[in-house]
Formats: sequence, structure tokens, C-alpha cells
Amino acid sequence: MIPIQHDISLVIGSTLFAFVAGYFLMPIQKIWWRESRRKFATLMLFATAALLGLLIWSIHFIGMTAIHLSHVYHFDFSWMLLSYLSVFTASIFTLWLMIQSIWSFSRVALVIVVMSLGVSAMHYTSSLRANFERTEITPITESSHATYDLLFAVVLISALLLIAMIRLVLSELRLASLNRQLRWANKELENQNIQDNLTKLPNRLYLAEYADILFSKQQHQQEIAFLYIDLDRFKAVNDVFGHQVGDQLLIQLTARIHQLWGDRSKLLRIGGDEFLMVLENTSVSKASEMSEQILNLIQDSFLIDGKTINISGSIGIAMYPEHGKNLQDLLVNADAAMLSSKYQGRNTYSVFNFSSDQHESKSQSKLINDLYKAVEDQQFVLFYQPKFTSERKICGVEALIRWQHPLHGLLGPNMFIHGAEKTGLIIQMGYWALEQACKQIQLWEKNNTDFFPIAVNLSAVQFEHKHLLANLQNLFKRYKINPQHLMIEITESTAMHYIDASIRTLEQLRNIGIQLAIDDFGTGHSSFLYLKNLPVDELKIDKEFIQDLSVGSKEEMILESIIRLAIKLGLKVTAEGVETTLQADILTRLGCQQLQGYLLAKPMPVESLATQDFLS
Repeated sequence: MIPIQHDISLVIGSTLFAFVAGYFLMPIQKIWWRESRRKFATLMLFATAALLGLLIWSIHFIGMTAIHLSHVYHFDFSWMLLSYLSVFTASIFTLWLMIQSIWSFSRVALVIVVMSLGVSAMHYTSSLRANFERTEITPITESSHATYDLLFAVVLISALLLIAMIRLVLSELRLASLNRQLRWANKELENQNIQDNLTKLPNRLYLAEYADILFSKQQHQQEIAFLYIDLDRFKAVNDVFGHQVGDQLLIQLTARIHQLWGDRSKLLRIGGDEFLMVLENTSVSKASEMSEQILNLIQDSFLIDGKTINISGSIGIAMYPEHGKNLQDLLVNADAAMLSSKYQGRNTYSVFNFSSDQHESKSQSKLINDLYKAVEDQQFVLFYQPKFTSERKICGVEALIRWQHPLHGLLGPNMFIHGAEKTGLIIQMGYWALEQACKQIQLWEKNNTDFFPIAVNLSAVQFEHKHLLANLQNLFKRYKINPQHLMIEITESTAMHYIDASIRTLEQLRNIGIQLAIDDFGTGHSSFLYLKNLPVDELKIDKEFIQDLSVGSKEEMILESIIRLAIKLGLKVTAEGVETTLQADILTRLGCQQLQGYLLAKPMPVESLATQDFLS
């Protein structure tokens, strides 16, 4: 037997070195952990593993040095290096496992096993080449056998370590690939919510989050410009050329303005033809220069489907913090400035002016704030305007919403519908109107009062709402009314927006028994191409054709064509805005079956409706 002694000071030193190494390793490991998902991830991984392996290797050899034998021995440098590589490899693998997001018992166990195998391989590899000077006590044969046994153990341990590493690396790579795919899918879903589908620009949902971040970092009150961009007479483009052309115009315009974007600018689409450009750390003069550039880009002709289209824009500028310190005030003031540009003749820009725009913007802002309360408290009432046959007999009513404002009294839709559409409250208001109409139908059915159908106007947003059909079916089920006593009116522009989707929705509504009407018909030319495909019951001619109607006028010729076409297609024709006896006589002569307007009856509360002579 070989007598063995230990140097106590070296043993204590090895222990202390382990504590000191662990103390210094922790902050280094934290730095590596922070950098593990950045561009220096691989470098930090190898650097930390090299340090960890060196510490373990040093502790081992300090401990080995503490052993005093009666025989003289020394270590082979090449095998000492190999022993370090063993623990270095195990450290890389262990640290790589530690940064993975998913942990389990098997993963923890694998980390322990891998590190144990690495340390064992280091120990036996270094011990393998501890060369003793030959003496009579140590036979060569025994040393040889021991060497071969130890070599076999080292090879076995290394092989097991390598196999475990390869298998787990492959598993982790597959898992990482699946995680990347999942993150990409989640990102796409998030983008769909905050991104405009047509132009791929950020939308209003993104604007709210962006504004919170933007205002939070303005420690030194740096100026931010909000440019409210609105296209002039864009509706005419959709009416004359079709919504497909209008959509392409918006896409091309986005591409044009893209060249003006910078690191501190953002362009968003916040409405149909409304855009918002945000310029960080800018001034009024720079915002004005940007507005002029945008107007020039808008004014340049657009070539779409072989058609040359010319359009202009109006821009309103509001500055943070001068014109508002929150998003709502800035948008309202920028919108007010944009309206000032339109009043000036369009194709220009205006900076918000407190003296001229403040009263209007404040009133608009106050009304919008009050509108939320109005929806919550249901401060609305329905007025009913009758429709008459050519023989002057009532043949239905149209439900028209009014706001019973607690301060300003009864407000017409022109005062709040625009704000309701901007805030999204139009959907809640629309469903409220539908429910009130169903309640009234239920009452009239019980009393055998024949004022049917009740026509309710739907906004474009509500018509395209995914829950429209289900909500209507629930209303019919709740109030147990005849669906044929309800008529849905949508504008011509709404019907033509996405013609295929409109046809599908109209067919679904008709299948449950609802009557359908196209409102404001005649303002567009493309509508005639699709009229034969629309599953509707009634056509309401826009009042623009009625107000200047006289014998032998162009309006008379146009109306004659529309009425004849509609009748041939099996549609009822209603003329809106009839205000004179001459208009009524001409329309009746042209074959118009139904009339509606102030000449015959104004919108009125349901109580007044019951007292009129036409009820008999």
C-alpha cells in the first residue's frame, strides 16, 4: 500500500477557492443571462462556460495537489488539457440548458447528470496520466491494468455524455423551432388587431398604445406634431369608379407618403379616408413643410386600372403640448384644424388656432364625452317619419334616432353621428335602435296597428359587424315578432363597399324574413352594374335628385330611368325629400310607388304618430 497524506492548508484553500469562485461567478452569470437572447449570445455562452470549467478544474487540481504520496509523480500536460475540455464541454451544455424557457424534472435531472459526468471525466482523465516513478512496490503489470480500466471508464463516460448532449440538442432545436413558429403566429394575430387590413398601416388600436409610450417619454416637453389628413371628396371616387378603385388609391397614396417617413415619424390609418401622421421632436414650421409635401403627393394624378384620378387633401395640425396634453384633445383639435382647411377651399393645411377653432373643438370634444354617457344612460329617442303610397296612404315608417341631451335638448343626427362613428359608439346606438323598433313592432302587433314595416338605418360599421345576424335573431326570439315587419336600410355606398360580402349579408337577412332597402340610391354610377344582383326589396332615391325636380329637367330624365329600371327588376321605389306638390306629381307620373318627405309628414314621436289623420 502507498501511504497517503493531505496538506490541510491546501484542502482549506481549495474549499475557500470554491466559495470565492462562486461569489465572482454569480454576477458574471447574470450578465450572461441578460445577454443570452441578444447578438452576443453565443460568445457569452462560451465565455461563461470557459470560466465555469476553469473554476471547477482549478478546484480539482488544488485538491489533487494537497495529496502527499511517498512516491514521486507528475501530470501529463496534454491529458490535463483534455480533462479541462471535458468539464468545459459539460459547462457549455449545462448553461445552455439553464436558459431554456421550459423547465421540468427531467431537465433538472439531466443537468445534474451531465455536470456529474463532466466532472467525473475530468477527474479520471487527469488521474489517468498521473505518472509515478517506478519502484519495487508498484509492479508494471498492475499499473497497466489499472490504466486500461481507467481509460475504458473515461471513454464510456465521455460517450454517454456525448450521446446525451446530441439527443437533447436535437430535441431542443425542434422545440425551439416550434416556439418560433408559435411566436410568429401570435405576432401575426396581434398585427391583425392593430393593423389596417387594406394599407397595412397601424390603426386606432395601435394609436392608443403608441400615444401612451410617446407621452410617457416626453420628460423635457419636446414638441410633437399630429397631422390629421383627410382626402377631399373621396366618396365621389368610390361612387364614380367603384370601391375597388378607391381602395387601390389608398394603397398607392400610402406608398407615396412612405418616402417621407423617418425614424421619428409614424403614419396611421384612423378612418376610411382619414390618416394621421405623428412627427416627434419637431416644430410648427417643420410640420407645415411636411404638410405641403403630403399635399403635393396627394395632388399628383393616380393611374388605376387605366383611369386617371385626381384628388386633393385637407390637413389639420395640432402640436403637443401646446394644443393638448392627451390623445383625445390633440385629435379633436387636429380634426378641427382640418375642417378649417376644408372651409378655406380644401387642398391646404391649417394649424389649430385657439381663437377660431377652440369653441368648435371644445363643443365637439364635450359632445363626444357626453355621448359615452348618453349611450350608458340611453338618452336617445326614436322619431318616426311615415312613407306614403302614390295614393297618399301610409305604407310604413322610418325610425330616426334623436339625442335627448340633458343640457342642449333634442339633437339631430348631424350633431352626433360623426362622433359616434369615430368613437365606435355607433354599433351600440344601432343595436339600441333595432331593439326599440322591435319593441314598437311588438306593441303594434298586439294592438293591430298597421304601420309596418319599420325601417331602421344601419351604418356601414354595423352592417359589417360579425354579430349582426345573431343579434337580430335574438331580438326576434325575445320579442316574438314577425321579421317581415322590420326593414333594414343601408346606403348605396355601404352596399357597394365589398359587394360580394354585402350580397352574402343581405341574403342572410332576407332568409330570416327581414325586408331590405337601398338608401340614397343614385349618387353613384357603378351601382347600376350590381343592382340586379342585390337581394333587396326597395330602392330609395336620394333627395339630391328631388330638390331641383321640375318638368322637363335633367333630374326628371334621370329619375325616369332609375324608376323604370327598378320596377323592371321587381323593386319598390321610394322618393325621399319630397317637399312640394309639383315634385310629388312628377314622381307619381313617372311611376314612383312611394313618397317620403316634409310635404306629407315630418319625423315625429310615436305619440304624435297616433294622433295624425292618416291613421284612419
